[in-house]
Amino acid sequence: MLISDAKPLVIAGPCSAESEQQVFQTAVAMKNLGVSAFRAGLWKPRTHPDSFSGVGEKGLPWLQRIQTELNLPVATEVATPEHLQRCMEFGINMLWIGARTTTNPFMVQQLADELAHCAQKPVILVKNPISPDINLWLGAIERFRKAGVEQIVAVHRGFYSPYSAPLRNMPDWSVPIELKRKLPDVPVVCDPSHLTGNASLVADMAMQAMQIGFDGLMIECHVCPCKALSDAGQQISPQQMKVLLHSLYARNGSPVSGDTSAPELLALRKQIDEIDNELWQLIAKRLDIASQIGQYKRGHNLPILQSARYNDILQKRLDWAAEHGISQSAVQKIIEILHEESIRRQL
Repeated sequence: MLISDAKPLVIAGPCSAESEQQVFQTAVAMKNLGVSAFRAGLWKPRTHPDSFSGVGEKGLPWLQRIQTELNLPVATEVATPEHLQRCMEFGINMLWIGARTTTNPFMVQQLADELAHCAQKPVILVKNPISPDINLWLGAIERFRKAGVEQIVAVHRGFYSPYSAPLRNMPDWSVPIELKRKLPDVPVVCDPSHLTGNASLVADMAMQAMQIGFDGLMIECHVCPCKALSDAGQQISPQQMKVLLHSLYARNGSPVSGDTSAPELLALRKQIDEIDNELWQLIAKRLDIASQIGQYKRGHNLPILQSARYNDILQKRLDWAAEHGISQSAVQKIIEILHEESIRRQL
């Protein structure tokens, strides 16, 4: 596996392979920067039919050349068994499954079935589905495991939301964190390019991910981003990549270092544990009262759902969050969970 304790996994390269010269120039730049692997899409599942959809299998010899001449692992996206077959013929050693494909269990199973027949199995990178459905993500990984794929990496590229601005996709860190908890042996890397959709935001998002504890990054990098045929706005230049990696390795060659058993940290964690105990006691008390309210409503023929009351509580808490500098979306999620459980207790 490309993951190591000393160095995070960094996969970098253009969104799309556009020409042999473009991919090789970018690959040389990435090799000189010491990235773990090179990425370039050949088949692009574009939303609009008139958008650039990739060069297809014409680019496979280009990627093969990078693997052999630069001794640099190469990754590309596959969405059909035919894509996978062509990649295997050219010995491509890393393949990623895109968000749209992960969302479709039928297609994932077809790819897994094709891989089951491959004697030499590539590294498979599984991007999260379009929606924050962790079971779809876990299910895709499990399908590839059952096909005999031993090296699997999960890629967090964010989730579609109409409220994601100024980002392209919502991070919703809780989903990859939960995936890591359930599958501790599967490396999880972050794709800040698709998360942000904005080259100027990629570095900050990358650092956030590494601070959280991701195992690496998957970044779109183009020798001339302004001339890119797809996703030009989210691709960074090799020089920007150099600066990002310098920041990443600034502390003892590791993105996150330090003693997690330091007395100061343990003391703060103890305080957190004590507060959590108080919170759980208060939540239990709140739910007990909700049960009593349910008994009263049933005895007086009142509907369980009181929309006006709920809207009032929600708005007050959102106003409170704004006043105290706390994420309103996080507070809303907490209120929604509490309300859902309260409704269940009242039934």
